[in-house]
Amino acid sequence: MTTLEGKKIAQLETLLFQYGEPITTKKAAALLDISPEECAALIDIYAQALTHEDRGLALFRDGGEIQLTTKPEYRSVLEKIIHDEFKEELTPAAVETISIIAYLGPIPRATVDYVRGVNSSFIIRNLLMRGLIERNQDEHRKHAYEYKVTFDFLKHLGISHVSELPEYEKFKDILSQYESPIEEEKRADVSENTFPETHDHSEDHSNA
Repeated sequence: MTTLEGKKIAQLETLLFQYGEPITTKKAAALLDISPEECAALIDIYAQALTHEDRGLALFRDGGEIQLTTKPEYRSVLEKIIHDEFKEELTPAAVETISIIAYLGPIPRATVDYVRGVNSSFIIRNLLMRGLIERNQDEHRKHAYEYKVTFDFLKHLGISHVSELPEYEKFKDILSQYESPIEEEKRADVSENTFPETHDHSEDHSNA
């Protein structure tokens, strides 16, 4: 493996780890600024590298989508972590995460990561299992998902709508200033779908 190839695979690994959810090869290629063919080749090399016994991760493929996952044989480690998490009250990081989702939701996980500055996949999984948030497919983006708080969460707080959260508009406006590139891209997608006659599809790399 050349140094350049190793660097590109490291970039692919970073993308998959940070993205956290299934992503198409075309989308990954666009984000890495390489051709879909080159991206597919890198994916094959990376998947092979992860098959070694000393690696805890695996590359899951489903049709044209890929996702970085934990190898089944190490699932017990995650189960222990989750079990310990459920015995405790919400951590400050979990409270921070669900607050962002409550005030800005529905939002993609990338936006939560962008606001917090760290990967939030484990915390979001924990909140999903607790029934405090839910995930739905983004109606404007085929291969994207959004998170929002559940009715059970609102009921636990004694309210019926997120707008009843303390100083809702104030904090929503503050958090909205940290809008991620994912949200900007989503807004662009919606605009393109609204005015298809003015869109040059030859330059569109966002609908992967």
